[in-house]
Amino acid sequence: MSKLTAFKAYDVRGRIPDEINEPLAYAIGRAYAGFVKPRTVAVGYDIRETSPGLARALTRGLLESGVDVLDIGLGGTEGSYFATAEWQLDGGIMVTASHNPPDYNGMKFVREGARPISADTGLKDIEAAIVAGSLPPPAARPGVERKLDIRERYLKHLLGYVETERLRPLKVVVNAGNGGAGLIVDLLEPHLPFRFIKLHHEPDGTFPHGVPNPMLEENREATRRAVLDSGADVGLAWDGDYDRCFFFDEEGTFIEGYYLVGLLAQVFLRREAGARIVHDPRLTWNTIDVVTAAGGVPVLSKSGHAFIKQKMREVDGAYGGEMSAHHYFRSFAYCDSGMIPWLLVLQVISESGQTNTHLADEAREVIARAQKVYAGAAQSVDFTDGLSVEFPEWRFNLRGSNTEPLVRLNVESRGSTALMQEKTEELLRLIRG
Repeated sequence: MSKLTAFKAYDVRGRIPDEINEPLAYAIGRAYAGFVKPRTVAVGYDIRETSPGLARALTRGLLESGVDVLDIGLGGTEGSYFATAEWQLDGGIMVTASHNPPDYNGMKFVREGARPISADTGLKDIEAAIVAGSLPPPAARPGVERKLDIRERYLKHLLGYVETERLRPLKVVVNAGNGGAGLIVDLLEPHLPFRFIKLHHEPDGTFPHGVPNPMLEENREATRRAVLDSGADVGLAWDGDYDRCFFFDEEGTFIEGYYLVGLLAQVFLRREAGARIVHDPRLTWNTIDVVTAAGGVPVLSKSGHAFIKQKMREVDGAYGGEMSAHHYFRSFAYCDSGMIPWLLVLQVISESGQTNTHLADEAREVIARAQKVYAGAAQSVDFTDGLSVEFPEWRFNLRGSNTEPLVRLNVESRGSTALMQEKTEELLRLIRG
């Protein structure tokens, strides 16, 4: 067998049936068992039509290898993380292709402690065993399969992040994109004072309203329009396996995931003074400034969930965030969740007594000061995305956050590092007042 194209850096993912199919799922179960040598593994699957069949084939491979399987059923990727950590299992596998089209599917893997298995930590070994046909022989005694309902303990864990008595009856648009998020929103709803306006709520693996990927601009219009039409306080949307949550303010404006990192960092720093906050390197200034100002320690990590989780364990980070809308929590086995972030943000909004727009008033004042100082002598001034001011040898952009009173600053020059540093420091002094 040649190289398997469905094996990626962090997971297995490919088109059905050419790149991934039930025979391969069975082989993966056997190879995973040979590599991890687990006693008990949780297996879950998402809402795609091919997911139950792949999960059954995967389970058969595990059982024949002598591994006991806990079937956690239909859900999201974080369910497999939670089950593995909460029940102290030896591993977990989720059958999912997240936000890919309906003719795709795949798997995500963890071992004990919900530690991720990626290309650097075993996924290549699993692939190599399948390609070489060197799967371990079937066990003399097959494993045992049984159901595991994680809902009660999972729900209790999620609600533990907020003080429900401090929540206001906010009006909230929720767009599950016909993925699995609606299942969890329905479980949480009786315990929260929010009024949910539900879009594309029912799980449907054919994705009749398009692939659930709010990172794509064309997929945001339905949520934006529902926020405006209903007069909602906030809009939420998820990808298919709901490990990422996306936010819209009360004006229907999409809020980049980067800005949520600083806001969530502040939440955890209020709870744990001096905590370490892990972030990715793609955009950093806003996060570093917020974390430092709140008395925390910003810690840089390579992008990607495997690297973020490893770094969080190394430094015992309380929280970690990426601009890709992945948010990680120490108390969630250092794993990412698409449910915890919105609960925390809605508590912030409830406690502030303000809308998302009002939370950004101070940022608008900073931008106004910068415009007053620099615009008069500039070659050009543009307001397409915040404030962009251009001079012959350098330029800057200030863009306000929709969720917190902060701005992101970008400065560039034509070949002069010294000029860029000088102007950056000059602008930072203005920003900090």
